[in-house]
Amino acid sequence: MTKRTRRNHSPAFKAKVALTALKGEKTLADLAQPFDVHVNQITQWRS
Repeated sequence: MTKRTRRNHSPAFKAKVALTALKGEKTLADLAQPFDVHVNQITQWRS
């Protein structure tokens, strides 16, 4: 199993994902796949 290196997301990327989540058009699970982040990260960035 390969270990994934730690990624640092820019504030602009976090804001983009959070605003998309706030629109409520898709579920968090549906948003997590195209942005390649975990659902819990989207929840934290949204708050």
